[in-house]
Amino acid sequence: MIKVLIVDDHVLIRKGIVLLLESYPEIEIVGEAGDGEEAIIYAARMQPDVILMDISISNGLDGFTAAQEILKQLKHVKVILLTMHNEIIYIQKAIEISAQGYLLKNSQGGELYEAIKTVYNGKKYYKVGLPKERVEKLFKNKGKDKPSILTIREQEIVRLIILGYTNIQIAEKLRISGKTVENHKANIMQKLALKKKSELIQYGLANNYLEFSK
Repeated sequence: MIKVLIVDDHVLIRKGIVLLLESYPEIEIVGEAGDGEEAIIYAARMQPDVILMDISISNGLDGFTAAQEILKQLKHVKVILLTMHNEIIYIQKAIEISAQGYLLKNSQGGELYEAIKTVYNGKKYYKVGLPKERVEKLFKNKGKDKPSILTIREQEIVRLIILGYTNIQIAEKLRISGKTVENHKANIMQKLALKKKSELIQYGLANNYLEFSK
């Protein structure tokens, strides 16, 4: 049996994944977590073989941070990042933290099952629409690129700003308050030593915040 822990802050998404995976007799769902802190606790308690981890968790630790902590503590656990983000910057981050899998949420159900089996058997599974050679190059360059000084949440906000979202729209999309968005934007500008929104947009474009894998 392959023991699987599901981490996503959307209850309906978690239940949908459970329903899908329950059709495979060799998979056992050992638990569900709604945020990063729960994921770390449940992983230590339930000792899953594979964790399906959402990246954009609204409360507490983001999926990258939680996954990195789990992989540090539990060497046998395999993590598949299940996300809607297919931008290069997110894929590079997944490789940087040594996540064994990366799968988009719009993938077919059979791909999720294939991903679980693949990482369980000790192989990588990155379904990102990139040529195999480019994925291999990203793995080869792991650790060579200077890590972003922005947090994952801050990087999400930069991406949404580039796409033209207002503070209110960003708050609604990330399920945080407008005040929190303003605080994040102030921190971003200070960290990057920028003064204008146009400079921030130029920074984001120059650092591939909108470069898609396909």
